Amino acid sequence: MSTESPGAPVHPDAGFDAASPTSPAFADLDLSPALLDALERRGYESPTPIQAQAIPHLLRGRDLLGVAQTGTGKTAAFALPIIQGLVERHKRLQSRRPRVLVLTPTRELASQISASFDAYSKRLPVCSTVVFGGVGKMPQIRAMRRGVDVLVATPGRLLDLMQQREVDLSRIEVFVLDEADRMLDMGFVRDVRRVLEQLPDERQSLLFSATMPEDIVQLSKTLLRDPLRVEVTPPSTTVELIEQRVCFVEKPDKRPLLARILQDNTIERALVFTRTKHGADKVARYLHRGGIRAAALHGNKTQGARERALDMFRAGRLRVLVATDIAARGLDVPGITHVINYDLPNMPESYVHRIGRTARAGKDGIAISFCDSSERTYLKAIQREIRRTLEVMGELPPEPKRAAPPLKRPAATSSRRRVRRRRTRRRAY
Repeated sequence: MSTESPGAPVHPDAGFDAASPTSPAFADLDLSPALLDALERRGYESPTPIQAQAIPHLLRGRDLLGVAQTGTGKTAAFALPIIQGLVERHKRLQSRRPRVLVLTPTRELASQISASFDAYSKRLPVCSTVVFGGVGKMPQIRAMRRGVDVLVATPGRLLDLMQQREVDLSRIEVFVLDEADRMLDMGFVRDVRRVLEQLPDERQSLLFSATMPEDIVQLSKTLLRDPLRVEVTPPSTTVELIEQRVCFVEKPDKRPLLARILQDNTIERALVFTRTKHGADKVARYLHRGGIRAAALHGNKTQGARERALDMFRAGRLRVLVATDIAARGLDVPGITHVINYDLPNMPESYVHRIGRTARAGKDGIAISFCDSSERTYLKAIQREIRRTLEVMGELPPEPKRAAPPLKRPAATSSRRRVRRRRTRRRAY
């Protein structure tokens, strides 16, 4: 396998301008009529920049290095050409031996990618499944034994099934490594390399990453052969569409302040970020006791609990979701009006990913960050990263008026207690 450096970058807006009448349509990208029909059913009219740039090259079998955040349309950018290639090279399903592997860091992202494959291939002879931890193995094992074309997986459960010989990667034609920088942040680099050792040399490889630290550059050199490099930014940039504010508050006062801010009825759906799992639980319980419907989302929750919380949040039955950075990437929940950084992240890149959960699909959004005295250095790093100074919140919401405590009835005297006991004994007889 070649160790050449990634290919020359393509200009983010090359051949694409959302406001231009000459913007390409999906029909211009050599996609099959069946896929064009699937896109039309889902209401997609024109490709995003990464789709317009990547799809024609991926259809020709080119390796790709995509520098792109969530919200850029990258899932469709690789799913559509993969599905078309599978249909054109139709082969019988083989037990335990998928033809495509998509490796992704979190369960939620794996579920979303799998759902996209299902939606685009609904009327096509393409079978896909998803495997991840936190749920029982047997349904996943049965799916693999029946045979699938596309396997979407997280590293831990995939390696577990490989060790049990329930997954064989020797037939892989296309390998996709999604959110590569997040994989490294979560400590999956060894797992990724173990998976790579089991892949055949002759394959098409795609790597997507929101950032390009040196570790990812080196990984791309071993994984990709003469790749096309596509680098895009989300159409909704943090500077343009997200109103960003900071509130200086000491740690003991954060929870009461959060409850006061959430009294604002214009906050339709809020995503609150904490640094730790324990912190997310404590904040969610505090809000719930105060009458605000909230739930926590983090890695220690069972898969069922995580899916229930997300479903309720998406459906509007939960107004507030309190999460760790597991929710900062990959989750596409429409209608989030506010992101609140209860704890500032210690990595400025995480701040950008967090607030990117609002202002989706061209809508406005508000990001509020709490900053205590121990987090000032984090704030400075974030402001350097985004090249702007956050607006300091002015007048804070007033503290709720506390109702007067109910009047207590005078304690009964000993003589009164004796009279009550005698009356109780008489009733008993």
